[in-house]
Amino acid sequence: MSTGIQNLNTFDPFTDAIRADEQGGQDKLIHIRIQQRNGRKTLTTVQGISNDYDKKKIVKACKKEFACSGTVVEHPEYGEVIQMQGDQRNNICQFLTKVGIAKGEQLKVHGF
Repeated sequence: MSTGIQNLNTFDPFTDAIRADEQGGQDKLIHIRIQQRNGRKTLTTVQGISNDYDKKKIVKACKKEFACSGTVVEHPEYGEVIQMQGDQRNNICQFLTKVGIAKGEQLKVHGF
């Protein structure tokens, strides 16, 4: 009888992104994550936006729309990632669908 403990498996939040990249296809997922900083501070990251779009302009529009700080950082594995200050997951989803960058089924929201 096997008594392996199932819940000790490590959880990698980027496995879905890696699987989507391997599958390819035109409906690539855009992953929106939240990361905890120190105290109550949070950081929202957006990964998977096509290189056809200028991410700096997207950040500029989001900063103006949501009244928060943001930047584009270069991640060694995932390419250019948009970082926004605070919990902007719902705002980013609405903004990307409103502008027409992504459809609702392309967005995958991660976090607590």
